Amino acid sequence: MSFERTREKLKILADAAKYDVSCSSSGSKRANTNKGLGNATGMGICHSYTEDGRCVSLLKILLTNYCIFDCAYCVTRKSNDIQRAAFKVQEVVDLTINFYRRNYIEGLFLSSGIFKSPDYTMERLVSVAKKLRLEENFNGYIHLKSIPGASDELMREAGLYADRLSVNIEIPTEIGLKKLAPEKKREDFVKPMLKVKNEIIQYKNEKKLIKSTPKYAPAGQSTQMIVGASGESDFQIMYTSNFFYKNYNLKRVYYSGYVPISYDDRLPKIGSEVPILRENRLYQTDWLLRFYGFEVNEILNETHPHLDLDIDPKLSWALRNRHEFPVDINTADKRMLARVPGLGMKSVYKILNARRFRRLNWDHLKRIGVALSRARYFIICDSSDFERADISSESLKGIILQNSKTKYNNTLNNQLSLF
Repeated sequence: MSFERTREKLKILADAAKYDVSCSSSGSKRANTNKGLGNATGMGICHSYTEDGRCVSLLKILLTNYCIFDCAYCVTRKSNDIQRAAFKVQEVVDLTINFYRRNYIEGLFLSSGIFKSPDYTMERLVSVAKKLRLEENFNGYIHLKSIPGASDELMREAGLYADRLSVNIEIPTEIGLKKLAPEKKREDFVKPMLKVKNEIIQYKNEKKLIKSTPKYAPAGQSTQMIVGASGESDFQIMYTSNFFYKNYNLKRVYYSGYVPISYDDRLPKIGSEVPILRENRLYQTDWLLRFYGFEVNEILNETHPHLDLDIDPKLSWALRNRHEFPVDINTADKRMLARVPGLGMKSVYKILNARRFRRLNWDHLKRIGVALSRARYFIICDSSDFERADISSESLKGIILQNSKTKYNNTLNNQLSLF
């Protein structure tokens, strides 16, 4: 195969892979041994950031953009008139090694269209990872996209060579999936996710008894949902996310705003892209569910099915629940401190630790790093009264938005003055 043809394939299949956002810092601990190549310890992937702030990248491609399915929302659907290509297993291995040696990447994210059958496709994805690990002694990060409908045997083998596995559930609801991808069934997505969950649990149990137990998907599994293709509300989207977090032990759920790519009565019109701010609000809500102790029905419900694009979801909740405030910084428990707008979890822990030694006042909170431009309307401390308790939530929202706008303009002016 000529270099020019390989480069052409890379251009096609790397471009097709950009619609899959289900990747981030790995969390994997695959150390380099026996003078091998690469090291995934503490590393992440694909223009993401690790906990220490490093930006990292990976080779992100499809094995092929041929597909036997005709999902209305997918650019690689079989009825779409696009240029097609497919890598051989060895080509992907060679590209990964060559890119790694040139310090272009720190790992591989490999997905694929489904050609011939789920097992046929999954077998080739596994072969890439297996060759990298066993033949090239590659210890860098590998993220494999699990193919819906793949057998349990292949899913188990995939987890032995990949750091992370992911199955995209694609559409948040079964009704939406049936509408836009009638050939697919939700159980085909769920089955491999359940297999991975059970294998990870089994690995952790065996590891306690036998230290040499082979690692199985050490960075866990993730999934992705397309937002805006089938009309689901934010409540339906986050309800689905919460279900998979709790029942399949997912590391992450990713949200990808649908970009209209074709004329179809079932899809939004060309030019009606999902606002990036909606994606951002979904991620913020996801964060509140995983780390701040919120339940879905507190933030979103049938009477409040959509997130407010003007303000973040925690502030929105606080404005709808003014009866929960003010919160006394010196006596409130962790749960209520975490619900104060302007308080992140790091600040919460700093407050809990600091108040063991003295009562906290305004100056102490500033030193801790509390965003008082928001928090002061929801808290009391040793040196402040509850501000503006007598105004409506709508008026308070306007004040906070104006404060944020003023702060942004001041920051921008300061930056411009440097030039």
